[in-house]
Amino acid sequence: MTDASATPSRGPDTAVAPRLIATDLDGTLLHDDKTVSDRTIAALAAAERAGIEVFFVTGRPARWMGVVSDHVHGHGLAICANGAAVVDLHRGGRIVEVSPLERTVALAVVEALRGAAPGTSFAVERTGGIHYEPQYPPLLLDPAAVVAPAEKLLAEDFVTPLCPDTSLPDGPAGAPEAPAFPDQPVLKLLAHHPELDPDAFLALARTVAGGLASFTRSSPTALLEISGPGVSKAGTLAHCCAERGIAPEEVVAFGDMPNDIEMLTWAGTAYAMANAHPDVLAATVHRTESNNDDGVAVVIERILQDGHRQR
Repeated sequence: MTDASATPSRGPDTAVAPRLIATDLDGTLLHDDKTVSDRTIAALAAAERAGIEVFFVTGRPARWMGVVSDHVHGHGLAICANGAAVVDLHRGGRIVEVSPLERTVALAVVEALRGAAPGTSFAVERTGGIHYEPQYPPLLLDPAAVVAPAEKLLAEDFVTPLCPDTSLPDGPAGAPEAPAFPDQPVLKLLAHHPELDPDAFLALARTVAGGLASFTRSSPTALLEISGPGVSKAGTLAHCCAERGIAPEEVVAFGDMPNDIEMLTWAGTAYAMANAHPDVLAATVHRTESNNDDGVAVVIERILQDGHRQR
């Protein structure tokens, strides 16, 4: 989806120099083949050399950050799971801060969505990995996942046999048991529907359970991402910026999907990718090229050129 309106637009006239770049990954920084281009790698490195911090702000879990872990210098932090986790990429993707979805709240959401949208299946993303129902689509299967109904995956007393195949909810008779998820908070709940329109599913979920949790989406399919109340990319980014004394007007943000909107409206300057969802385009003033055309790098290069001229 590239046309004349996607030509990179200059930011507003301001005396405030950017101090932090916040960028989504899939559909934004990464090409569709999930790689980072040489041009983008060079732009990120140049920004950090110029004293501009770079934060990756993504719906991805920490274990999927290998594609960019070598390209954050300085602080080494990333915001994952739509704001539910702050991850130290310099320490092997170690989660250093968590904003969990309480187990009882997640159960209430499951009940509400089962009633409102029969056929919905669920996955539970914990700090230690993802677990899912048998009906959940094989998006990215994890051989270490426990496969069981969501009500069991979220039960306080759920135990699993200590057998080699932990994907099986039931092991051999008499097998020793242990708590399935000791000290593993829930980062987000995922809900998939095989037939509903993605935006319609999101609207329905917010109507029936929006008072319980935060709902968003970043997939082209009807896959919802559900976090604790008030948890978002924007909230965690604001917290990280406040710790560094960085004001919103000193942040330049990039995104393409509904889970980016709050971050884009919080940042002083925000760019929608040419390939962005219509709601993202409607929420932003500035545009850049598509992810496959290195739209983030295009803007970073211009920021650095403008800064050089000002000096």
